[in-house]
Amino acid sequence: MTKVLLIDGSNYLFRAYHALPALTTSAGEPTGAMKGFLGMLSRVQTMTKPDLAAIVFDAPGKTFRHEMYPDYKANRPPMPDDLRVQIEPLKAIVRELGWPLVCVSGIEADDVIGTLATRAAAQGMDVVVATGDKDLSQLVNERIVILNTMNTKLYDREGVKEKYGVYPERIIDYLALMGDKVDNVPGIAGCGPKTAAKWVNEFGSLDEIVRRADEVSGKIGEKLRAGLGELDLGRALVTVKCDAEIPGVDSLEALRFVEPDAAALSAFGIRWEIGLSTVLRAAAGGADAAKRAAQAIESGEALSRAAKLGREKAAESAESADAADTAAFAQGSLFDEASSGAEAAAAPVKALRLRSGKNASSAASRAEVLPAAAATPTAPVAVTVTAPAENPDEIPFTALDSREALEALANRLATCALPAAVALLYDGRAQKPDFAGLAIATSPKDVFVVMTSVSLGSSVIAEVLGPWLASDAPKVFHDAKAALHVLAHLKCAVGGTIDDTMLMDYVLEAHLGHELSKLAARTLGRRVPSAEDVLGKGAKRLPWRECEEGALMRLLAEEAAAVRGLWSVLDRRLARDAALLRVYETIERPLMPVLFRMEREGVALDCRLLLEESKELAVRIEALEREAYETAGREFNMASPKQLAEILFAELGCPVVKKTASGTPSTDEEVLTELALDYPLPKIILEYRRLTKLRSTYLEKLPKMTDGDGRIRTTFGQATAVTGRLASSEPNLQNIPARTPEGRRIREAFEARPGWTIVDADYSQIELRIMAHLSGDEGLLSAFARGEDIHRSTASEVFATPIEQVTSDERRMAKVINFGLIYGMSAFGLAQQLGLDRKVAAAYVDEYFRRFPGVKRYMERTRAAADAAGFVETVFGRRLWLPEIRSGRRNLKAAAERAAINAPMQGTAADLIKLAMIAVDRWLAEENLKTRLILQVHDELVLEAPPEEVERVRTMLPKLMAEVAELAVPLIAEVGTGPNWGAAH
Repeated sequence: MTKVLLIDGSNYLFRAYHALPALTTSAGEPTGAMKGFLGMLSRVQTMTKPDLAAIVFDAPGKTFRHEMYPDYKANRPPMPDDLRVQIEPLKAIVRELGWPLVCVSGIEADDVIGTLATRAAAQGMDVVVATGDKDLSQLVNERIVILNTMNTKLYDREGVKEKYGVYPERIIDYLALMGDKVDNVPGIAGCGPKTAAKWVNEFGSLDEIVRRADEVSGKIGEKLRAGLGELDLGRALVTVKCDAEIPGVDSLEALRFVEPDAAALSAFGIRWEIGLSTVLRAAAGGADAAKRAAQAIESGEALSRAAKLGREKAAESAESADAADTAAFAQGSLFDEASSGAEAAAAPVKALRLRSGKNASSAASRAEVLPAAAATPTAPVAVTVTAPAENPDEIPFTALDSREALEALANRLATCALPAAVALLYDGRAQKPDFAGLAIATSPKDVFVVMTSVSLGSSVIAEVLGPWLASDAPKVFHDAKAALHVLAHLKCAVGGTIDDTMLMDYVLEAHLGHELSKLAARTLGRRVPSAEDVLGKGAKRLPWRECEEGALMRLLAEEAAAVRGLWSVLDRRLARDAALLRVYETIERPLMPVLFRMEREGVALDCRLLLEESKELAVRIEALEREAYETAGREFNMASPKQLAEILFAELGCPVVKKTASGTPSTDEEVLTELALDYPLPKIILEYRRLTKLRSTYLEKLPKMTDGDGRIRTTFGQATAVTGRLASSEPNLQNIPARTPEGRRIREAFEARPGWTIVDADYSQIELRIMAHLSGDEGLLSAFARGEDIHRSTASEVFATPIEQVTSDERRMAKVINFGLIYGMSAFGLAQQLGLDRKVAAAYVDEYFRRFPGVKRYMERTRAAADAAGFVETVFGRRLWLPEIRSGRRNLKAAAERAAINAPMQGTAADLIKLAMIAVDRWLAEENLKTRLILQVHDELVLEAPPEEVERVRTMLPKLMAEVAELAVPLIAEVGTGPNWGAAH
């Protein structure tokens, strides 16, 4: 039996647009709707396996329904700009994927679908209509079913009846009664789905409802009778036309798939930075067609045309010469034979530096004619490639298998003026690696690989290459900090300027992924394998010693060549942006070795203290379990949200505060916190969860993570948070609670070595000080200048109370207001936080802005600037991209606006603490002190000092931290000392 699939393309387009976040290319062009549409296309084809198909879009312009009713669809908002620009590229790729695309002027997509479905059913074919539009349910019969895009369920006649309460043949009557506010279809006022279904089932038809309208009583009866005159028009507007002329589809054979255009698919993926696998999965004809297209690309059959198309498309959308440079690089200009050698690789770099001034001026000259968004700084057009065809050439490399060959490389490196890229392969953590080998690239085409062996062990490699590594020669790594750990394990120091392509990319585009494979794909247009591709991942990962050596060497060669190529591109991009270059050269690059030394140092841990606290908490947790069972009236699984929900809401009668995505009552922390105000069990559960989390996360886990010297070593993530903040992992030491007794006891376990002292320095109210600086608000500036407690000062202003009479409760409320507003909290959120009536909270907010008008002006100014530019900046020029600031979806845009207000403060605070770490580390080295930085947590630095240096460090530390920047308000760091972290803080 022939199966026909008819896809409501217009409905799918809006569904895809609203389903995904505001995805963009690296140049800021929206792609979310296209990517979502292709994913939905792949899924619906897999589900239905059609023989014939059509994707139907609405044609632009008015239809015959507008002639019936000029106000038809008059209420519809205009299509969002970031969706509109995706329509034509999407239609083009749909055709190139082999799908028949139908679009007929004068009628709607629904009418095209109705006509094709009716024709197919009349010829004995089975029809699946893929849509989320309830209007098309009127088509359902024994041959036609609806595939709902919202829940991927198929609806036959009984399914339609179950969903809407009426059978398909009465859907028109049902819709006419309800009307449609979005399409401006008139109906009966106050008549919703339940009422419409009730009337249709009770009276049998719309005509019968009209004839017996007097039998409907009450207010709704009055509304029915008042609206009878609109029902004929409403019925005509919602009736799908099933006998339309469809140009180009004289026969349903026109709905046969055609072979996908492999070159066009590859070019589309390159142009729009969408992975080729995503594109291929949507190929008409399913997996077989996708496989044929992939083979055509891989064989090179479609490569040259795809490359040409990709270059043309990238050049068309370039907003600077950098885009064309990147596109050319992506197609191999730095990987071809002509550019072999370090000197040849240097040539395009020098030429581009000479042109950078011209590029900047030409971009500025275009600013007058371009839209505001295009005139602001944007990341250059990049290329995303994921298929083997994107690597038509293999990286040639020289395998070094003797000491003599290695010495020859060391001699060559000594004369290399440009940075050489180093890639390392090892098993385990970087701090304790099982070293396999390395690759060094003096250009993307000059790559040397050495693997450890019986004749060429790691000690020989370190002995021969050690002098070059320690020299002043420039070097570049990807994730340099990890590389320094591996080389330190080999007893190799690294000197000279150390560039890090991960950090370079992080400074340029913090919101994107910085893994080498992803960065190479979008920047070089090259597929670089990851270690997981070769070694496997998870439980299936093999030790490097069990893998084929040739594959390991190719992996290293690809990585080193990619790092060298990336350095060339990223170095040029940074050179064109003085602010971002400054962030990289004065913050991120010099911070990397500081973090390396901190990770090497670690901190001593008193495991005995943690184990004692774990035992104490176990007793308290057991007591809480018993108390919970008594309160609930029976035993239950404390860790089961399902069982807890049953007890709270079904047995104890607690009100349902909110539901999960699946529709079940939520028992998350927010819900339990609200219920705990009136019910005892939620309060017990909250305490139980808090203590069990502390025990499992820290008390039981940390003692197992110490090294043989009794010290624990975290890993600082430098390229993780988009705001610039550092992260901590394995273990995460940044989330240990500082304000609870249990958290403070955990901090007490982090201790100084015998006879030494912990020195702790913490910036005071740093984000509020930054707010004062950024907003220039006179009230905040003067309060900080007078050295006042800012929360007490705010309470005095908001509650109109003399500062000396502010109560502790008023100060607490003011603190919530201060921090809530800089995090974008609304009056509603403030009311929840403070347990106030919403109107009272709104009055506090209004009074706050009246007393501190500069803060409100800053917020308004920042929102507008972020919307115009697509990003905000820190005081130091770090760029914080906000991809969803221009989203047509209100919730995403609102979240981006809140981030726009807060990100400059969080980002500036991150920059300040990083600058402080660099300054402190430099001072310790210059003074030849034994004191060492050992931890950084948010706005706090932790040091370990010998007794003879404690007072000197304690005195100098706040001075160093205060002098890293000059803001409009003084920077204050509070310092404490003690035998452990808890006592010092």
